[in-house]
Amino acid sequence: MQISRRLRSMPPYHFAKSAQLIAEKRAAGVDVIPLTMGDPDMPTPDPVIDRMCAAAHDPMNQRYPGYYGFPELRQAIADYFQRRFGVTLDPDHEVALMLGSKEGLAHLPLVMLDPGDVALIPDPGYTTYLMGTLIATGTPVTVPLSAERGWLPDLGAIPADVARKAKLLWLNYPNNPTGASANRQFFEEAIAWGRQHDVLIAHDNAYADVTYGDASPLSILQIPGAQEIAVELHSFSKTYNMAGFRVGMLVGNAEVVEAFKTLKTQIDTGMFNVIQHAALAALALPPSWIAGRNAVYERRRDLLVEACRSAGLELAVPEASLYLWPHVPAGETSRGFTDRLLDATGVVVTPGVNFGDHGEGYVRIALTAPDDRIAEAARRIASLQPKATGTRSATATGTGKPRKASRKVTEKV
Repeated sequence: MQISRRLRSMPPYHFAKSAQLIAEKRAAGVDVIPLTMGDPDMPTPDPVIDRMCAAAHDPMNQRYPGYYGFPELRQAIADYFQRRFGVTLDPDHEVALMLGSKEGLAHLPLVMLDPGDVALIPDPGYTTYLMGTLIATGTPVTVPLSAERGWLPDLGAIPADVARKAKLLWLNYPNNPTGASANRQFFEEAIAWGRQHDVLIAHDNAYADVTYGDASPLSILQIPGAQEIAVELHSFSKTYNMAGFRVGMLVGNAEVVEAFKTLKTQIDTGMFNVIQHAALAALALPPSWIAGRNAVYERRRDLLVEACRSAGLELAVPEASLYLWPHVPAGETSRGFTDRLLDATGVVVTPGVNFGDHGEGYVRIALTAPDDRIAEAARRIASLQPKATGTRSATATGTGKPRKASRKVTEKV
C-alpha cells in the first residue's frame, strides 16, 4: 500500500510544526507567548451564541442540512455586500456558502484547473493557494510581491507564455502575511488583466472588516465588470470572531459559483443548520460591535509596532488585517531571527519564508492574544538585544525580484 504521490509531495503545514515547537518549549518550563496564528482570541458575540444554542434544541436542525444553505442566509450575505460595498449579488446564483474560507481556497482549484493548468500564486502568500493547486494537479507559478511595490504583484511582468496557460490568479487584500492593502487602481488593473488573458481573478478578502482608523478595504467586485471575471471569498472567522464555526462565502461570477456549489454536493452535505442560524445573527450585528472590536486590535497593533521599532525592526503600520510584517535586522534570516527571539524572550512569531521565498527577511506577528499577553510580548520584544550587525544579503532584502530558481521549485512541488 502506498500513499499518493500528491500527498507525499506536500510539506507539513507550518503552523502544525510551530505548535509542536511551542509544546516542547512549554514542557521545558518556558513561558511562551505565541503570536503566530490569526485565530481571534476575543469571544464570539453573545447574540450569535444565544441564537446558536436556541437553534440546537430544534430537532429539525439536527437533521441533514440542505446542500446550498438557507435562502435567507444567502440573502443576508447579498444584503451585506450591498450595505458594505455597494455590490449587488443574486443570492441564488452568485452566493455560495463555504465551511470556512479555507475550504474555498482549497477547492476552487478543483473547479478551475485541469491537470497541468497554471495557477498564479502570490509570494509571499497564504500557503493554501499553493496546496489547493497541487491537490487539483495544477501547476503553481509564483508571482513575486515586494516592499518596493507595496506588496502588490506586477501583473505586467508575468511572461506571456505563463499568462496563456493560466486559469486562475489569487489575490489577497488586506494581505496575509504582509498587512498591505490594495487601492481601486490596482483592482482595475487586475480585472483588465484577467479579461485580457481570460483568467479568473480569485480575491481572498477575509480581512475586509478588520480595519484601523478610517480604512475601508474594497471588494474587487466594486470594479465595473468584475463579476464577469472574478470571485471573492470572505470569512466569518475574522469578521465576527467565529473561527471555530467554519463559515465563509464565495461570491461573484455566477458560472464559477454554480460550479463550486456542484462540487460541494459531491464533497459535503451542507452547513450544519445551527451554524447557519449563528451566521444570520452575526450578519445582524450593528457596525458598532465591529468598531469596538477593531479598537482593541488597533491598541494592540500600536503597542507592538512601538516594541518592534524599539528593537530596531523596520515595519510599515498596516491599515487592516491581523498582522505586522517587520523586517528582521541586517544579517539575519527570518528563521534565524525567529529562533533568536524565542530563545531570548519566549515570544513566538512566524518566519516570513514560511509564506514563500520572497518572505525571506521578514517575520509575521499576529495580534490575536489577550491584552495582557500582548503587553508582555511587547515588553519582551522591546528588550531584545541586537545581534552583531552585518551587511544585509540580497536574499533578505525582500525586493521581490523574479527568481527563476524559485519558480522552478514551485513548479516541481
